[in-house]
Amino acid sequence: MKKLLLIFTLAVFSLGYSQQVPKVLKTSFSKEALQQKLEDEEGKSITIQQIIDQHKGKVVVIDFWAGWCRDCLKALPKAEELEKNNPNIDFVFLSLERSKEGFDKSLERFNMKDKSNYWFASGWKNDFNNYIDLNWIPRYMVIDQKSAIAKYYAISPEDPEIQSTINKLLN
Repeated sequence: MKKLLLIFTLAVFSLGYSQQVPKVLKTSFSKEALQQKLEDEEGKSITIQQIIDQHKGKVVVIDFWAGWCRDCLKALPKAEELEKNNPNIDFVFLSLERSKEGFDKSLERFNMKDKSNYWFASGWKNDFNNYIDLNWIPRYMVIDQKSAIAKYYAISPEDPEIQSTINKLLN
């Protein structure tokens, strides 16, 4: 009986907390989502809109991750490979660390200090993450040169649609 209860509990838990493809694949951001504040490495506040504006005219890959996330750490070598294979693309890393100390430690530990890193100091649930239906990490998005969403949902840097989207945008 205990085994059945354990199996049932695990099944319910995994169904409720697994990454699911959003029902609507959005192509733009809401005004509220763009006003979401994050912090940079120095602890300065910055909005999603300001981050996107810094990369206007460029193709951007957004990587949602955290140092405590086992799946994110497994994906890190492939994410680095994607970045190396696309030197003309900007990569932005949005961290879901639980604290500023955790954010700083993860950047150091995983050699991410020389990248565009931001931290959701407000936590997982916020206007931006709610708008993009973020329910699991890692997650990847591709933003086009006009700041529109070109690839809304990918869960692995190895997703061939990421590279094909990049290639289409650059041609």
